[in-house]
Amino acid sequence: MLYLTRDDFPIFVPFGVIGFYRYLWYLIRITASFAYHPIPLPENPTYIASEDVTIIVPTIDAGEEFKEAAHSWLVGKPKEIIIITEEKMLGPLQELANAVDPERIRVLTVPYANKRLQMSHGIKNTTTDIIVFADDDAIWPPTLLPYVLACFEDQKVGGVGTSQRVKPVGDRMTVWEVLAAFRLTIRNIEISSSTHIDGGLPCLSGRTAAYRTVILKDPEFLHGFTHDYWLDKYQLNSGDDKFLTRWMVSHGWSTYVQCCKEAELLSTMKPNWRFLKQVLRWTRNTWRSDLRSLFMERHIWTIHPYVAYTMVDKLFNPFTLLAGPVLVSYVVYKSTIPVDKGGFHLPWWNVILSYVVWLTATRTAKLLPHLWDRPQDIIYVPAFILFGYYFAVMKIYALFTLHETGWGTRAGIGDPTAATAAADGNSSGITDDKVRQAPYQNLRSPAPQYPLRPMEIQVGQAQ
Repeated sequence: MLYLTRDDFPIFVPFGVIGFYRYLWYLIRITASFAYHPIPLPENPTYIASEDVTIIVPTIDAGEEFKEAAHSWLVGKPKEIIIITEEKMLGPLQELANAVDPERIRVLTVPYANKRLQMSHGIKNTTTDIIVFADDDAIWPPTLLPYVLACFEDQKVGGVGTSQRVKPVGDRMTVWEVLAAFRLTIRNIEISSSTHIDGGLPCLSGRTAAYRTVILKDPEFLHGFTHDYWLDKYQLNSGDDKFLTRWMVSHGWSTYVQCCKEAELLSTMKPNWRFLKQVLRWTRNTWRSDLRSLFMERHIWTIHPYVAYTMVDKLFNPFTLLAGPVLVSYVVYKSTIPVDKGGFHLPWWNVILSYVVWLTATRTAKLLPHLWDRPQDIIYVPAFILFGYYFAVMKIYALFTLHETGWGTRAGIGDPTAATAAADGNSSGITDDKVRQAPYQNLRSPAPQYPLRPMEIQVGQAQ
């Protein structure tokens, strides 16, 4: 790049070794994504939603969007939906449940608003073979459950995820929602390509993910899930989906993602600047989980080497991204110096204009899968470019603030330490006696001996 700038080349070409490396791997990802194929529906399915699926929804402030989401879940005919909330929200949520389907929706409570505590309570109260975790605003297509269940025909698969799109809160998307939609498009490409290349993925997104119940009822899992600490000091509440994904890898279970329209959910995002607080929380979770996967647990290196590579790449990504404008600033400075005194021949405005054109063209190319469906969003590409640099700075800031474990976007989230202490001190208040006495009652998979491994599960035939 600098060599061309020093020559008599008429324009500035902001492309060097780092750029060649990054675009080469992007081409690999996009090629693998096109080669990826979702698992088709079986002719004689082992699992049937009406017999084998419980949907668990941890929430504290579900509103009208919950009704739309719940109606979409019920179309798939699950056996039961369990809503887990804090005690003060029991009345409002019970009214919502009664308005939707009181026969199949059950509302349970925990002493504190704590997502992991709520999820574990739902696990203990589940009597079906498959658990599907869902956000209270996740809207499913009618075919989502059958396509998710199709992946469990492979008895080595322990967890299944889906692709996602953004549902606008208002009549049209705000710039924040478009930025979120851009990110989801890139994520859908990443998870489909990694699934195709080595069968792994960095995270089974908590917006909707399905797991075998026998894995989650493991007492070791339940304890680790609700007693998860960063550096043995800071207890974690968010990052539950990262924990679940790492558990699948460390315990020998395969995962799969159904990236197709039949299993593509709609989810709302923050339509204002609070979206940045969401991203900051997700970024901290990613740092903590990826560092654990790569350097503490280390199973990912041998089981999913391509996913391990993507994790390492993300560690350095903010620094390589910021290297671009730093180097361009240096070239602009050199362009203000006469050539006979060691400066570059191009005027500074040529360098800046060339850089802006290059960024716009390359970023637009990366977003083509999204722009194919929503060409009107092309006007937001400059905002996406600026957000990319902001995100790089945010990632570095997040790296140095991993001790901050607050939720960030929801008021009323309980302190995880207090919530866990309450659960440990009063387990009878959190787990139904019937479930505690017979945690595997009605499961077609017999009560296992832990620690559980994929080949140890036995599944009966669909009735």
